[in-house]
Amino acid sequence: MAEAPGGGEKTEDASSRKLQKAREQGQVAKSMEIPSVFVLLAGVIALRAFASMIYKDFLAILDHTLRFEGVPSFTDSDVINIFFKYSEIMFMILIPILAAVFIAAIASTIFQVGFHVSWESIEPKLSKINPLAGFTRIFSMQSLFELVKSVLKLAIVFLVAYLAVKNELNNIIRLYDNSIGFILYYIMKLSFNIVIKVLLVMAILAILDYAYQKWKFLEDQKMTKQEVKDEFKQTEGDPMVKSKIRQIQAQAARQRMMADVPKADVVVTNPTRLAVAIKYDGMTMQAPTVLAKGSGAVAANIRRVAEESGVPLVENRELARNLYSMVDIGQTVPAELFQAVAELLAYVYKLKGKKL
Repeated sequence: MAEAPGGGEKTEDASSRKLQKAREQGQVAKSMEIPSVFVLLAGVIALRAFASMIYKDFLAILDHTLRFEGVPSFTDSDVINIFFKYSEIMFMILIPILAAVFIAAIASTIFQVGFHVSWESIEPKLSKINPLAGFTRIFSMQSLFELVKSVLKLAIVFLVAYLAVKNELNNIIRLYDNSIGFILYYIMKLSFNIVIKVLLVMAILAILDYAYQKWKFLEDQKMTKQEVKDEFKQTEGDPMVKSKIRQIQAQAARQRMMADVPKADVVVTNPTRLAVAIKYDGMTMQAPTVLAKGSGAVAANIRRVAEESGVPLVENRELARNLYSMVDIGQTVPAELFQAVAELLAYVYKLKGKKL
């Protein structure tokens, strides 16, 4: 079981946050075998598909180049122009193969890691040129694994090539009785078949290597229980700190609520357990609004502030319970309580000599 540098076993799967951070640093699960194998495979297949066209184009170039109608006379500038001209022609002939190789390189990379550019991974760092770190990498278990993998690949290439040639041995022996053109065609065809078989086997090994690299990457990214706790605190916040913040926020909300109690028209009580402060202004409000509410000690504070501010206290157990359970602070009274609240306000306004 892997252990963290600070102690403790890495038993927990890596969190999405840690995997995202590793991705930003350029640390992803990838196999170097997949791009190399699939680039070669795409190049060989493209070469086979466009071989006839490329052959005809090369014949045309040779025919044009080697046909002298007179003694050529070239200046230095002529030689340079001819070089660039034929370089352009060669490039145009090879475009299908180059395009196939380019697409295979991009597709094989995206297949492994998706489309992502990590600028942090290409930043110059002195640690990357540390001789001691390089020496450690050379003689690490990873290097030993890569060496064994390379030897295995060579053995497989040799075995596939040997079996392919062995199956064609009888035909190879009889080649002496054929024309040079046929012999060249047969050799090219046999070579193509050998390369395709080798690359297909290497492609399977590359996919298996990618599966191993992904498994190893996830194992290396595993976290200890303490790291999981620390990350939770960083992302979600320390539970004790969050609890303290909630307490401060609740206290601030109560203070704001208490500051609104003197503005109320009436405080409905239960009579001691609940208290709800109500205000209505026909010019600015569509319906009566609850300015404050509370139970227990909070209700006692609401009653105290109301008495100090001269706000009437009216006992109505049922209305107090309904307002407390149905209406939040700052909300208007629901329609089903309009009648009861209107009667209460009319009573209070009558006492104060105001009109509803």
